[in-house]
Amino acid sequence: MLAARLKAAIVLVLCLSAVRADAGCGPDPQPCSLTGGSYHVVLPKGPAPHPAVLFLHGYGGSGAGSLENLGMINTLLARGYAVIAPDGQTRAAGRGRSWDFHPDRPAKRDEAGFILSVAADAARRFGLSRDRMLLAGFSIGGSMTSYLACSQPRAFAAFAPVGGSFWRPHPSLCKGPVRLLHTHGWADMTVPLEGRRLGNSFAQGDIFQALQIWREADGCSLMRPDSFATSGIFQIRSWTTCLPEARLDFALHNGGHVIPKGWATLALDWFEALP
Repeated sequence: MLAARLKAAIVLVLCLSAVRADAGCGPDPQPCSLTGGSYHVVLPKGPAPHPAVLFLHGYGGSGAGSLENLGMINTLLARGYAVIAPDGQTRAAGRGRSWDFHPDRPAKRDEAGFILSVAADAARRFGLSRDRMLLAGFSIGGSMTSYLACSQPRAFAAFAPVGGSFWRPHPSLCKGPVRLLHTHGWADMTVPLEGRRLGNSFAQGDIFQALQIWREADGCSLMRPDSFATSGIFQIRSWTTCLPEARLDFALHNGGHVIPKGWATLALDWFEALP
């Protein structure tokens, strides 16, 4: 038993070292720099071009911090995906980084433009397949992912927000068709399914209203899902009678405000099954 535990600890340390050594801009341990900000990249083994997941961190996080989620990162790398982790904007008073995600509030940076420039720059530098790139994000990063999907549904091959969506006031409509997998915790109290108010003038949106907006953008013929599935901890509701090239899936898990264990596998299985 002791030998088995020691072996597991050694493997964990080696994995941790490998991911952290690769973080940065390829062989350079410093992040990639471009106009407007910076990002980190870790690359899988094997020849390019690689598909990629561009992952947006949550409030107070960073691109480097996203790469410390070893369960998620190692799953993506093992499946042959590069991981691109941009840095949000630095906030005052040591509150970490975040995104100017809401289109109705003043922005210091054109976030959609920055994210698209990161995708293009990473594809050029590292030989990534730009047309096989999934945009995903957690919490506020999930909100940023949702708003970019709403305004530019063809900017990425598909979108996968986790624990974050629209804020009030909800968008009146989104462009489509869009291919989107939204994942959320049934017990999420940070971003509840119904949303919540933060202060006097800023409130999270309702996930079910967001799904209605996506159904309208995708031209889905039914309000209710037409397909139900269970995959591990996930209960998945799907709308498939929609416009060509559209796809809408909603995966619930029984946890809270987290990137749930198994999400990377779920997201890649979904992404790779898209036509």
